[in-house]
Amino acid sequence: MPLDHSRVRPVVVLLALGALAYTAWVLEVVLHTGLDPVQTYVSELAAADQPLGGLFRATDLTAGALVFCGAVWALWWCDRRPWSVVGWWGLVLFGAATVADARLPLSCAPTVDPGCAARETAGLVPATHTGHAVSSSLAMAGALVAVVALTVAARRYGRWAVLARVGPLLVVLELAVTVWTLAAIAAFEAGRGTWSLGAGQRAQVLLVAVWLGVLAYAVSRENRV
Repeated sequence: MPLDHSRVRPVVVLLALGALAYTAWVLEVVLHTGLDPVQTYVSELAAADQPLGGLFRATDLTAGALVFCGAVWALWWCDRRPWSVVGWWGLVLFGAATVADARLPLSCAPTVDPGCAARETAGLVPATHTGHAVSSSLAMAGALVAVVALTVAARRYGRWAVLARVGPLLVVLELAVTVWTLAAIAAFEAGRGTWSLGAGQRAQVLLVAVWLGVLAYAVSRENRV
């Protein structure tokens, strides 16, 4: 339903800032992290033993909190049709799980540290590794639900014209890189190399951020959630 712009503006601002914070890992282009972006997990940038880990944990925490608050605000004012509600709840899950991700960092970087990988396999790493795996999975599950459901809502309910046009392409690309990332993780855990795991996962999170930006812009143009 159409809303007063003052009610929609917080959603736009929070989602746009959340999308920006969620791309903070691109700072590795100009900062010396010592990690290969093609081969390493994005999460390894925020590992407890990494020199810039605190920076990347802070940006993850900020991104998750911003998206969570934006999605909760949207749920309060959304039109209650099924695809919209499911999509906003997906973003609530994404935001909350991303906050948890930041609070449950890896203790070391398994793709570049054989000792870390061996300890992880033997179960000799802190419980945060398991917690991080769970929260990361939930974050991406929430993102996928949101990307699909809100894109469907845009097309089915005749709203958010920009998202309705661009969203389907982003959905296809997001699903493709998610399959790539999952296959690469399976290969790494089986000892068969990384399969450019880092590139796939970075593409995955970048597409989520782009989609969030498109959603924020679409909501701002049509003044409704």
